[in-house]
Amino acid sequence: MTAPMPHHFTTFDGHRRIASGPLPDNALALRRALDHGAAGPVLVFDDSTGRSIDLDTSGTDDEVLERSAVRAARLAAPHPAAGEGGDAPQTPRGRGRPKLGVVAREVTLLPRHWEWLATQPGGASVALRKLVEQARRDPAGKDRSRAASERAYHFMVAIAGDLAGFEEASRALFADDLAGFARHIAAWPADVREHALRLADRNT
Repeated sequence: MTAPMPHHFTTFDGHRRIASGPLPDNALALRRALDHGAAGPVLVFDDSTGRSIDLDTSGTDDEVLERSAVRAARLAAPHPAAGEGGDAPQTPRGRGRPKLGVVAREVTLLPRHWEWLATQPGGASVALRKLVEQARRDPAGKDRSRAASERAYHFMVAIAGDLAGFEEASRALFADDLAGFARHIAAWPADVREHALRLADRNT
């Protein structure tokens, strides 16, 4: 899944947004809220995922800033896909058709999948290549929509699970009914409503 809003974080004190932007800014906002006895809960959200993250606010402001900058860099670091880099074992190349860039690798399927592939024109290899190419063309919009729904949902679960309309809003969100989603959260606290709509935006 892509991170549509990298390096951006938002901090809430209860249902009130108190910071939004780079992680160090949010870390200081968290520290000050806790130092001043915030009603809370005070939560820092990674806007690329909608999930809350824990931060260490001990020490001086400079120490808090340094730790949060390191944390932000780690969160922004790309994770290698399976079979890319790291210690993941590489599947040995078969003979394939090297002039066409074709590489032979093992594919594990259930018997019914092999049976279906055997009935396709050109055999299993041709059918699999067609399926992959179709998947590469089609899912961009679907992936973006799913990512937006998931990040908005994670945020909602953490901060709005007890608000009226939560279940209806969740169903509308995953049904891509954004008008219905907005309607069901219309009565929520303004900061929570606006942030949920922002995270649910398919164009970000």
